[in-house]
Amino acid sequence: MAINITPRLIDLTYEALLKSYWRKEALKKFLKSSNISSTFIATWSDDETKRIFLDRLFNGLQQTAKGKAVISHMAHSLSEQSSFPDLRGPWEDSILKIQAAHKAVQELKSYLKQLNEQVTSEKERLEIQKQARIEKERIQRSQTDKHKLQQGFEALQSQIGTQEGGYAFEKWFYQLLDFCEIQSKRPYITSGRQIDGSLTHEGTTYLLELKFTKNLSGVQEIDSLKAKVSKMADNTMGIMISVSGYTQIAISEASGSKTTILIMDVNHLYLFFSGVMSFKEIISRIRRHASQTGQAYLSVNEFNH
Repeated sequence: MAINITPRLIDLTYEALLKSYWRKEALKKFLKSSNISSTFIATWSDDETKRIFLDRLFNGLQQTAKGKAVISHMAHSLSEQSSFPDLRGPWEDSILKIQAAHKAVQELKSYLKQLNEQVTSEKERLEIQKQARIEKERIQRSQTDKHKLQQGFEALQSQIGTQEGGYAFEKWFYQLLDFCEIQSKRPYITSGRQIDGSLTHEGTTYLLELKFTKNLSGVQEIDSLKAKVSKMADNTMGIMISVSGYTQIAISEASGSKTTILIMDVNHLYLFFSGVMSFKEIISRIRRHASQTGQAYLSVNEFNH
């Protein structure tokens, strides 16, 4: 983003140029290095003063974008001056000329700094707006996709308790994991045991057991998942999700010192749908509760305790 060529900048550039050069030849050399055409410089007649010539030059430069770019280039070049060799001469007021030039250059330099800060602030403001827009669009997409996930889950309710429903729920759950960007592995068989898949979160791999049944999950289901986990490497745990919930005995059996499984129900899914917590945060909260208490299950109503 280029600096704004304001009337103030033009005036300061004009004055710094006028006061930095005393001899015509020195001024012509600077103008040529600033991309002023030799043809225009050749129009400078012997009886025309520097001020009149520069008036003609600057009036023309202000009329086009290319000319304004030349003014910007001259302004930056002049602002970098620290000495004024053309003003050193046999004149009695040479010191005064150098002082006046130095003052004009400093005023130009200060104003350029102010303009650059405005440009930087504007860039930062536009970048903040851009990032806010991107984040808003991301959130909107996320909310839309999450709403579709919820609709997909609720559309499965008529199939609860059926084999087809179980397979559909399994497929749906991996769509949820993909949406949440949780590393996962689809269902597989190992040592003759059917594994509903796994997910990895915060360095721990969890074997999955997905229950889409009308009845509460009981001790038999808990024992089955525990047995699968026990055959795996250290730092492997299990997560069971039973949409219909658990018997009290099953919850007790899942819990205990060094429990290896976490259990969740439909309320944890709806907590995710609500947007209050991400699915990753829900897993972390239940895991922390299990580490602190040995209890594998934490109801949604107790999350804030």
